[in-house]
Parts: sequence; structure tokens; C-alpha cells
Amino acid sequence: MLNIVLFGPPGAGKGTQSARLIEKFHLIHLSTGDILRNEIANGTALGLEAKKLMDQGILVPDEVVIGMIRNKLDANPGAKGFIFDGFPRTEAQAAALDVLLTEKGTAISAMLALIVNDDELIKRLLNRGKDSGRPDDANAEVIAKRIEEYNKKTAPLMNYYQSQNKYKSIEGIGSVDDIFSKLCEAIEKL
Repeated sequence: MLNIVLFGPPGAGKGTQSARLIEKFHLIHLSTGDILRNEIANGTALGLEAKKLMDQGILVPDEVVIGMIRNKLDANPGAKGFIFDGFPRTEAQAAALDVLLTEKGTAISAMLALIVNDDELIKRLLNRGKDSGRPDDANAEVIAKRIEEYNKKTAPLMNYYQSQNKYKSIEGIGSVDDIFSKLCEAIEKL
């Protein structure tokens, strides 16, 4: 089973590339944001618990998110693999995901990290903000703060996967096709 953590800061191109990887390798997209919204919309026990917390402005605890991921894995027993998008974000989440996947007889195959410099990220997000309507993509100061937050809290997760020899950095600057080719090449070497 091919299980990929697609990693990178806001604006690195994860959304664009994950869609292409899903199609090429017949993977299932596991976006924690999508899973949360789906569980809430379906009124599941975990969804109701998450909604209650979110309505209070409280972050959904890791065990609830892991429970939702477990549900998604269980709902797709014949899957060729998964792309994890937006999860894990911390070492504790990565360790919990490893435990869950081990229970399911599988593991993370690789973390593919799209590497893009901050100036390029800001340029991309400001450009995206012209069409997306997202206020957090329209302000350079807000974007810089999001990138700083990523660098402080999420980027250290690379060390976790490096220690397992699963970390692969991919240059995230160039054409969409060139970056996709680099990602495919890294996957095919697994």
C-alpha cells in the first residue's frame, strides 16, 4: 500500500499536486479538513463531538481526528493507498498515525516535502488571493505570519520522518508538470 504524506507550507502547491498524484497512482485523498466537514455533515458521533468543540473555539483533539481517519481507512479496505493532506502536523500526530497504520498492517511510505522559498510563497498566495476570495490569501502580512507559523510548528515534523528514512524533499519551484515529474520519480523509487 502506498501511503504518502504530502507536505509543504501554504502556497507550496500541495492541492494541485495531490490531485494529480491521486489520479496517477489511484490513491484516496485524506484531507483532515474534508473529513471533519464530512463527519459533521453526516452527524456521526465523532462529527458531533468535533462540532461541539469547534463551536466553542476549541481545537479538535488528536484522538478525535485519528478516529475520523480510522473511519476513512475502514471505509476504503481495497484502497491502493492514501495521500495525507493537512495531517499530521505535529510529531504526536505522526506517532498516532503510525500506530493506527500499524494496526491496519501498513505504514507511511514517504513524506514528500515541497520546498519553496518564502518570497515565492507570498507571491503565489497573493496571486491565488485574487481569485480565491480568501482574505488570508490577500494580505502579505497575514501570509507571512502563516508561513512563520508553519516554520515554527509544522516544519519540525520533517525530522520525525527523516529519522525513519521516509523524508524526501522536492524542489517546489518550476512548472506544475516538472514538479509533478519529480514527485512521481520519488514515488516510483519507493
